[in-house]
Amino acid sequence: MDIEEAIKARKSIRKYKPDPVPKEILREILQIAQRAPSAMNTQPWEFVVITGEVLDNIKRVNVEKLNAGAPLQPEHLVVGWPQDSIYRQRQVELGKEIFRLMNIPRLDKKKREKWMERGFRYFDAPAAIIITADRSLTEGGPLLDIGAVIQSICLAALGFGLGTCVEDQGVLYPEVVREYAEIPDSKRLIMAIAIGYPDWDFPANSLESTREKIDTITTWCGF
Repeated sequence: MDIEEAIKARKSIRKYKPDPVPKEILREILQIAQRAPSAMNTQPWEFVVITGEVLDNIKRVNVEKLNAGAPLQPEHLVVGWPQDSIYRQRQVELGKEIFRLMNIPRLDKKKREKWMERGFRYFDAPAAIIITADRSLTEGGPLLDIGAVIQSICLAALGFGLGTCVEDQGVLYPEVVREYAEIPDSKRLIMAIAIGYPDWDFPANSLESTREKIDTITTWCGF
């Protein structure tokens, strides 16, 4: 798969087969992805790769806390979309399409709640990659570089027949991840990536998200 094909093929996978992903493959993906650019080669990212019983425990406790109404405790900057903005509109349109594919009526509270649980259990992926950053760094400083390495992970995974979903629900109860994965307090939990072999029979995995026409978001100068 060449780079253009990979960029066009990458999508968020929201259901995975239970097949485990070999450690050697995950290691190779991270070795490829760490070639991502960073400011002055600072490489302000670290990875915690989780599977097996550890991941099962995190999934279980995450969902328990969610259903108990425990307040979220993100350690990363949380993005908010202005209510009347095009950004919020795109978010809403995506949600509507997912619910249409999954046959979740707008007013069906129970089905919506069950869908919400999925992100907190990493969409049933057999493995997850937690991206962390050292607390000595400013909260927002490494985010551009971390975004680059996350994209690189997602693209590299395609070459091994794997799918991914970048999702912050996996780290919204950081104390749970920290406890079971033994992550020290000196590391800030930034983002989670669910990773595994896609279940292509799952309706939401057929979603093709839209993109704006390039000339509506680009200003050409000097041409």
